Amino acid sequence: MNSEIFNTLIDALSGTLLDILPIIIVLSFFQAVAIRKAIPHLKQKIIGLGMVVLGLGIFIVGLEQCVFPIGSQMANQLTDLKFLAGNDSALIETLENSDQMDPGIYLWTYIFAFLIGFSTTLAEPALIAVAYKARDITTGAISAWGLRISVALGVASGVTLGVYRIVMGNPLHYYIVAGYAFLLIQTLFSPKQIIPLAYDSGGVTTSTVTVPLIAALGIGLASNVPGRSPLIDGFGLIAFASLFPMITVMAYAMITEKLSKRKEINEPS
Repeated sequence: MNSEIFNTLIDALSGTLLDILPIIIVLSFFQAVAIRKAIPHLKQKIIGLGMVVLGLGIFIVGLEQCVFPIGSQMANQLTDLKFLAGNDSALIETLENSDQMDPGIYLWTYIFAFLIGFSTTLAEPALIAVAYKARDITTGAISAWGLRISVALGVASGVTLGVYRIVMGNPLHYYIVAGYAFLLIQTLFSPKQIIPLAYDSGGVTTSTVTVPLIAALGIGLASNVPGRSPLIDGFGLIAFASLFPMITVMAYAMITEKLSKRKEINEPS
């Protein structure tokens, strides 16, 4: 087992090195041809590059050995017909022969989707970095924790709705078109200073921690719900995880602005 993991790590490291090789070539080319200056602190940067390759390789192995299996296993357990039917053989047979599922029977799946979407987003390094940068640039006007929680609520809500879509088997584009239409209308009424940050928040959520678990959840869920296709229905949760944080961040900004104006009005002059 240890040798298997070691071999997997070696393969991941070599693959990672090949993946970042184009970046190294581009940076080296511009440094040598366009900028025409020696790279400052070259030794330090080479050591840092080695750490990046090692870290990414270990991360990929961790995904394959832990994160993907956990996400798939949880989806399998929560959608197992015996679990849903409480070992009722008659109900199990009914569920197996049904293409249209009762959405209420998957209550624990919705709860799991919401909580896993919320918790993984709070732990997302990219979101943490953006939240603290936004706090520093606005000198505290935008709370780092307020931004992180609003984004996490958006991801949680989006993933939960995406799980409901998989259970019901509805077309993905209905939800996405309606969501972006609402977002465009919301953009017209949101504070202008928050709009770019809100749109960026949709991108930082789909990063290293959130994507693997959510993708595994979607594929595992679609593989176990009767009448669903892992290819057609299993993908799409990431789209929900990108869309809804933009909506919740703008809502957070609108609520904050309204409360701030109300406070100014109520304060004695």
